[in-house]
Amino acid sequence: MNTYLTQMWAIIWKDLILEIRSRERIAAMGAFAVLAGVLFNFSIDTTTTRPQDVAAGLIWMTLVFGGLLGVGRTFHLESQDGALQGVLMSPAPKDAVFLAKTAANFALLYAVSLLVLGVFGLFFGVGPGQNLGWVVLVLGVGSLGFVALGTLFAAVSTGTSMGETLLPVLVFPLLVPMVIYGAGATTWLMNGRPFVEVEGNVRMLGAFALAAVAAGAVLFRYVVED
Repeated sequence: MNTYLTQMWAIIWKDLILEIRSRERIAAMGAFAVLAGVLFNFSIDTTTTRPQDVAAGLIWMTLVFGGLLGVGRTFHLESQDGALQGVLMSPAPKDAVFLAKTAANFALLYAVSLLVLGVFGLFFGVGPGQNLGWVVLVLGVGSLGFVALGTLFAAVSTGTSMGETLLPVLVFPLLVPMVIYGAGATTWLMNGRPFVEVEGNVRMLGAFALAAVAAGAVLFRYVVED
């Protein structure tokens, strides 16, 4: 177990250090989040539409599209210089590689999700208030499910001629449960409703995230070996 965790941490550390040096993915996702907040701020008439009614949906939409910018390039640099093959041929089990890639992507997307929450709170003048902790939890659970699916299908799309353009086609249909339960829970929490009223949504969101991680860990071996 110690060796397994050490191998995972080595891959996570490598990916995070590479991202800190290049700032390629985090910059793209962060810029998209800010741009989306600015555009929505000027395109929505707050005199006819309550910000609380649309903020959660816009947050999750921004999170999904912004996340695709980053997750889609998970294997891009490694596949270009042949480093991906070296990682796959290392002693680390394939499921450890997948979990490590998912963890690194989760760290990046979760940071962006908090940025998205702050941006929309700033422009729309709405916030989770006393439910801040629960909203942050919901965004974290949703981000985990998203990056698990995104990482798996990023590996699929990397091995095709269509590359990153194929990723949205593969991922979007599977994200429906995440968007429904995540946006629904976030809307109620941002309207000041107690957590007990959205507990069912959060449980379903958690089940989706766990299923995505488990399925990815099992299927990743077959994806990269093919």
